[in-house]
Amino acid sequence: MNISEHIEQAELACESVFKEIDRREERHTRRVLSLFQKHRIALRHFSGSEGYGYDDVGRDTLEKLIADLFNTEAAIFRPQIASGTHALSLCLFGLLKPGDHLLAACGDPYDTLRDVIGLDGPVPGSLAEMGVTYSMVPPDMEGDIDVPAVLAAIRPQTKVLHLQRSRGYSDRKSFLPRDMAPLFKAVKAARPDIFLFVDNCYGAFTADDEPSDYGADCVAGSLIKNLGGGLAPTGGYIAGTHEAIERIAARLTAPGIGLEVGSYAPGYRLFYQGIFMAPHTVAQALKTSVLAARVFQQLGMGTRPSWDTPRSDIIQAIFLESPQKLIAFCRGIQAVSPVDSFAAPEPWDMPGYQDQVIMAAGTFVPGASIELSCDGPLRPPFTAYLQGALTYAHGKIALRSALEAMLSV
Repeated sequence: MNISEHIEQAELACESVFKEIDRREERHTRRVLSLFQKHRIALRHFSGSEGYGYDDVGRDTLEKLIADLFNTEAAIFRPQIASGTHALSLCLFGLLKPGDHLLAACGDPYDTLRDVIGLDGPVPGSLAEMGVTYSMVPPDMEGDIDVPAVLAAIRPQTKVLHLQRSRGYSDRKSFLPRDMAPLFKAVKAARPDIFLFVDNCYGAFTADDEPSDYGADCVAGSLIKNLGGGLAPTGGYIAGTHEAIERIAARLTAPGIGLEVGSYAPGYRLFYQGIFMAPHTVAQALKTSVLAARVFQQLGMGTRPSWDTPRSDIIQAIFLESPQKLIAFCRGIQAVSPVDSFAAPEPWDMPGYQDQVIMAAGTFVPGASIELSCDGPLRPPFTAYLQGALTYAHGKIALRSALEAMLSV
């Protein structure tokens, strides 16, 4: 069987999963549309602002819309949030004070947060330098959240419980929002003063619900991932309770100023349009991930999640078992990217990561992982983390290119 036939066979097997993705896309689109109507979005909301940004109607309305989208009391939207890590860092520094304890409820967080916390030694400006202590509880033997172990690990000083929705560069499964519900209920019953904080990067619109629907006090992510729909040029979001958002806003700007300031001269059209497009764009990315899982499972290779497993993020892990195959796979993706297709990715010491990372990212917005991209650390089992796709057709074309490149090694 040639590669084209192999992919077509996989595509036929995925039809029922694709139909469910389409149904979810329509439900999310209806909801987003209803929020645009509720907030009476008009051309005036697209205009930018200068100086302090007082009474910036485009910015302020976006924050109200995002709060409604996540069923929270308040939200922060800012183009000045440079990345998902920046958004998460803002939350941690806003919610924690010297002497507090941060507890990670599903293993250590994503690589780029290690220096934020100070896990690998002294880092200027880290939480550890500020006097915040840290501990973590790994998932249980089945890869689920170990609720009894988390409750046992809570200290009198514990102030924030961190939970990462996506797998990141770990081998565990991603958590559906409903998977978090028993933990949130148990922690709130035992210690209602603890902030339940969820790293929601890669997760928005992939499931029917969000962590905030089950009691998360704060969720945060990047706008060049799911929520920006492939159109947002930069930025991040944070949604949560009034108390959490007020604390984080003081860290974002300054105490006493909070969300009252923050201008953005280029305007907000791409952010509004991106959120409107996000359910569709996320659906395209999910179909690409599902097809990738099926294609490589047919070849007898390990993938996580499986093609027919309910998904909570857009990431597809493919275990390639050798550095040569990982490099070839990423180069195959890069070769059919719309931007920098002529470039050949090389492993490098990427800031914030513990191992060399190879990254295929021929994207219109640099670093936008809602666009088709692929990366992975050069460490066993040499896993390719595939994510994004503005269109399913492009995802399918890229899979063929990656497969051809990998099989030639």
